[in-house]
Amino acid sequence: MSSTKELKERLFHVKKNGWESLNEESRQNIHNYAKGYMDFLNESKTEREIIATSKKMAESQGFKCICEYESLKPGDKVYFINREKSMYLAIIGEEPIENGINVIGAHADSPRLDLKPNPLYEDGGFAYFKTHYYGGIKKYQWTTVPLAIHGVIVKPNGEKVQVCIGEDENDPIFQVTDLLPHLAQEQMEKKLKDGITGENLNVLIGSIPYADEDGTEKVKLNIMNILNQKYGITEIDFLSSELEVVPATKARSMGFDSSMVAAYGQDDKVCVYTELTAMLDMKNIPAKTAVAIISDKEEIGSMGNTGMESNMFDTFMAEVLDKLGVNRPNLIDKVFSNSKMLSADVDAGFDPIYASVSEKNNASFLGYGIGMCKYTGARGKSGASDANAEFVAEVRKILEDSDIKYQISELGKVDVGGGGTIAYILADKGMDVIDCGVPVLCMHSPYEVTSKFDVYEAYRTYKAFWENCK
Repeated sequence: MSSTKELKERLFHVKKNGWESLNEESRQNIHNYAKGYMDFLNESKTEREIIATSKKMAESQGFKCICEYESLKPGDKVYFINREKSMYLAIIGEEPIENGINVIGAHADSPRLDLKPNPLYEDGGFAYFKTHYYGGIKKYQWTTVPLAIHGVIVKPNGEKVQVCIGEDENDPIFQVTDLLPHLAQEQMEKKLKDGITGENLNVLIGSIPYADEDGTEKVKLNIMNILNQKYGITEIDFLSSELEVVPATKARSMGFDSSMVAAYGQDDKVCVYTELTAMLDMKNIPAKTAVAIISDKEEIGSMGNTGMESNMFDTFMAEVLDKLGVNRPNLIDKVFSNSKMLSADVDAGFDPIYASVSEKNNASFLGYGIGMCKYTGARGKSGASDANAEFVAEVRKILEDSDIKYQISELGKVDVGGGGTIAYILADKGMDVIDCGVPVLCMHSPYEVTSKFDVYEAYRTYKAFWENCK
């Protein structure tokens, strides 16, 4: 080997595809893990469903609601659920909690269409639901795809009606319609972002009139009669509902080699599943208390009492301190300032078809391992949480010691765009934080794509962080 080649191998950082170095047993482990992940996605498409599934999984591994404990000790496994839409889990560590906690935080919400408070109307012999899109979407992507409706309707007497229609093979599905190309000349002259407007994202739900010759809005009446018979509701009950329209598609293996997962909502359910299974698979009591966050409302700014901007996480941690018998004024601030966190949110995967928006040296590639972003924000790092070099080095050591493939990247070219996560919220509390998640193609579309290799490396990353972060 020439001296030049030896020098390059010793000094250069070269990214390598993670699949290349795997033996058959390792590949099978990845595919087996991905099957569980896809089952999770198919069972849990909304934040309420994610929390219900996560609770069931946690309880099967010995976790209990913190309300069931009068006091806590090392090894205790606790959780707290906030209004059925966010959740915090913890395994109490051996060290005094004053030394800090190790946190991994993901979010359960994904872009979708929400029904408006007064959604049902009839026009031209069709019945529709009007929607208000949630999160950053390309509106045209949500037309002509099969849709399902999930959520709850709560009546004034407190009765809660669960809704899930469009997922079973025997269920009907729904759709947002689009123009045929023969009549779309004017539409196709518009800018892509204006081709479909938000007010036109109306879901087609029926066309049969009620069997009565008299009256108007007979299609609407027939739909309302069906809903009344099935769910016992009247139109006014939509006012106190949370109904979400999501793709009715199932998670599937993608590619001739089945190397990828195609599914709705992988931003950020992929990080929810990997952090959750990593915590549930921990066999030993961690040195520092390990905490997992499953948050809500990240896609719209983390606001509200189920989002990370609320004080609910602080309330949970204060209760942990109380039940450890150590709480005192300002202790929670000291705990947070001594803590470290992986903000488990997805990264933009490099797509060679759209290479012009990325800078290859600082892009995440599918199949190359977990993706870390030292900073997020937009353009001049506006709104960014920028991880300190000391913490980046500490995370690197954990990953390298565990032979975990990773890559550190940015979200596109400097002047092209950017994004944000919950990282800055925990950094504001004094924690060391870095974004650390799975690269995704087609992010925020109805059918996102990840690499099974990266999904498994995320699981290994989160487990190694809790087990080894000092």
